[in-house]
Amino acid sequence: MSLVEVILSRRSIRRYEPKEIPEDVLNKILEAGRQAPSAANRQPWHFIVLTDYELKKQLSKWIFTRHVKNSAVTIVGCAKAGLIDRKLSVIDTSIALQSMVIAAWSMGIGSCWIGGFKEEKVKQLLNIPDKWKVVALVSFGYPAEKPHAKRRKSIEKIVSYNKF
Repeated sequence: MSLVEVILSRRSIRRYEPKEIPEDVLNKILEAGRQAPSAANRQPWHFIVLTDYELKKQLSKWIFTRHVKNSAVTIVGCAKAGLIDRKLSVIDTSIALQSMVIAAWSMGIGSCWIGGFKEEKVKQLLNIPDKWKVVALVSFGYPAEKPHAKRRKSIEKIVSYNKF
């Protein structure tokens, strides 16, 4: 598949096969995030790779995180920033996480971006320092489902040229 086909075919996966992701494949996914662009090349991110079932189970207690416990890996993306560049750090970390999502899909690994979680609980469970913001959790694993494409707005409704 071309890169565009990978991007257009990607779906959020919430059910995973009980199969580990090989270390070399996981390293490629992480490398895709490490190589992501960032403002002034600050690379303001830190990624916590969760493979421990008990930790994943603890993170699965909320409605939007239920599927984390059955993922092969869940990556917690954190952004470090001062008051001036906090917004940019969150954006940069999001770009890095999305690079991981696309890289994973190109290798047959599904993922689900999770924004609905209790940040303080996540920080406490994973010993994340106060200066770091949890941007998102992303679960990864081999798909045990094949979701249909969801309806999208037409390009005419979401794009304009030169002015809004």
